[in-house]
Amino acid sequence: MLRAAAIENPRLEARLLLAHAMSSSTEALLRDPRAPVPPEAIRRFRAALGQRLARLPMARILGEACFWTLELEVGPETLIPRADSETLIEAALASGITPRRILDLGTGTGCLLLAALSEFPAAWGLGLDLRPDAAALAARNAARNGLAGRAAFAAGDWASALNGRFDLILSNPPYIESAVIPGLMPEVAEHEPPSALDGGPDGLDAYRRIIRDLPRLLAPGGLAVLELGEGQGPAVSALADEQGLPVAGLKADLGGIDRALILKFSEKPVGGAARCV
Repeated sequence: MLRAAAIENPRLEARLLLAHAMSSSTEALLRDPRAPVPPEAIRRFRAALGQRLARLPMARILGEACFWTLELEVGPETLIPRADSETLIEAALASGITPRRILDLGTGTGCLLLAALSEFPAAWGLGLDLRPDAAALAARNAARNGLAGRAAFAAGDWASALNGRFDLILSNPPYIESAVIPGLMPEVAEHEPPSALDGGPDGLDAYRRIIRDLPRLLAPGGLAVLELGEGQGPAVSALADEQGLPVAGLKADLGGIDRALILKFSEKPVGGAARCV
């Protein structure tokens, strides 16, 4: 049924659904493929199979997703974390920075902030999301991963009400052009929150808001790492240049696509003020 619905990796997905229905793991199923399936598990399996055939994302059915080294709760109020976004954490680690204060703009599940906190044990972080229910979910994920004492979450319209400076700023903003969204795969177009996808007519609306605030939010020597959509490097780099923030680097994901835009704030004043280099 999954194969007929043109769902990729149907055998793996069927195994994941069955393991979920049995409150087990795929490893356990492989170790004992003849283990009996209780009637209640069969009922749960059929219900989950129906959801997947309706193109509900697997992570939503399971209620969780893996990101970096973390297990995260997911829900309809947040974008499902994707492996491509791990490129931002790799870029931050490769920079050699040792941040004490981290900001995650558009935090969603909290995946970027929590992954960064897991790698920088001396850091404290703040995650902002437009939706209060998303900020609450991110807070639950912090507690789930033992990071609640070093993370705070709040609802806000990007950084408009935020004061203070941060050593590391991360963001995976909405960057898909509005007209493109209806043609995306159903798991995305029909089940991901529109506010986490829609970047406006040219896909750059959120970048304009974020980049405008970076000079007042970055501490001297600080780093900003922004996720990019495919082919958006030049356009977002140009927006940064308009604010006097030249690009320090780009990092590609495993598919070879430039996924992370890196801006580093200079510690040395230039023309009387610090600037990004």
